[in-house]
Amino acid sequence: MGNIISRTISKPILNAFTYHPVIAITGARQVGKTTLCKHLFPQFRYVNLEDLSTRELIADDMKKFINNVQEGIIIDEIHHLPGLFSHIQVAADNDPKKRFILTGSCNFSIMQHITQSLAGRIAIFSLPPLSVFELKEQIESVETNEIMFKGLYPAGHSLQIPPDLLYSNYYNTYIERDVRQLINVKNLSHFQKFIRLCAGRTGSECNMSALSNEVGVSVPTINEWISILEASYIIFKLQPFYENIGKRLIKTPKYYFYDTGILCFLLGIENAKQLETHPLRGGVFENLVVSEFIKTRLNEGKQPNFYFYRDSSGTEIDLLQLSGNEIKMFEIKSSQTFHSKYFDNVKKITTLLGDRVKTTSLIYDGEEARQSTQTGIYNWRNYFFEDYKILNEEK
Repeated sequence: MGNIISRTISKPILNAFTYHPVIAITGARQVGKTTLCKHLFPQFRYVNLEDLSTRELIADDMKKFINNVQEGIIIDEIHHLPGLFSHIQVAADNDPKKRFILTGSCNFSIMQHITQSLAGRIAIFSLPPLSVFELKEQIESVETNEIMFKGLYPAGHSLQIPPDLLYSNYYNTYIERDVRQLINVKNLSHFQKFIRLCAGRTGSECNMSALSNEVGVSVPTINEWISILEASYIIFKLQPFYENIGKRLIKTPKYYFYDTGILCFLLGIENAKQLETHPLRGGVFENLVVSEFIKTRLNEGKQPNFYFYRDSSGTEIDLLQLSGNEIKMFEIKSSQTFHSKYFDNVKKITTLLGDRVKTTSLIYDGEEARQSTQTGIYNWRNYFFEDYKILNEEK
């Protein structure tokens, strides 16, 4: 039996629980949704709709099932019985003291029915894989390559399942299965090639036409598969920063994986040592850092507010965070040595955007750290252990 890892999203969930009769927690399979719900709401009955016999029993009389709820209930993988949403709406309206905790790993189905039935009654949270902050005690002395290879899915840390076994089974059991359920894949080998090509392009602008040609399927099919991976919380989209600032800005989004363990598996990396000389090591590191920013926002119960900047001349900033009219800029480098040239693009874009830029930071794999009023140089791990919280509290 593995140890329960404290999740930082717990606080905003419990706060929302005070005000909303329905809480929905979405996220990829095996990120800990069930464990979190049972830990936060141990007094509630638990029902898992992945179980076919349970699902059939409830489907016979969904109204009776919901009306029999006393104080509250946890319903796992609710997208398997979308008819429950309308009954939950009626029950929540009739008795505001009742509480419904819903989970799901298919964002398409859940969000469609939430907007139809539960608007105004529900608080929605996305649970990502573990963050480095949540694993601080376990990984503060672990090398970066090992962290990237092992990934941050709970089973790899609480149960110590080896990464090759964990991600091979995860891919075969969940990713391919979910794809089969959501769309009719006529040739699975095409999808397998597609997802591995996505891994090789992590952090790069995604050219759908090029992917279409390489995989051998149509552009609409590529777009559909991308949407499925997003809806299954395998990848996320990073939109380009776009404003009328006198520059021709790139409008094509980038895609990253929520977890570098899956990314390494799809790249064919079989151990952490291979990352030392792998040509995509920089891309995997960038994916690690960008995903940590995304997870930090999600764990605060907030939507990510990040973009990247790239113009037609090739000037690029890895990450911009927009808050109101203010901008924070981040350059991400996998190097362990600091070079002043890392701030060249930051200086150019700061000049362009002016006073809107409040801070500029380098997040890298080295140990040298400096901080002034506007500029900071941070080791990536220490930044998410301590500095992120301190800097945002100061604001």
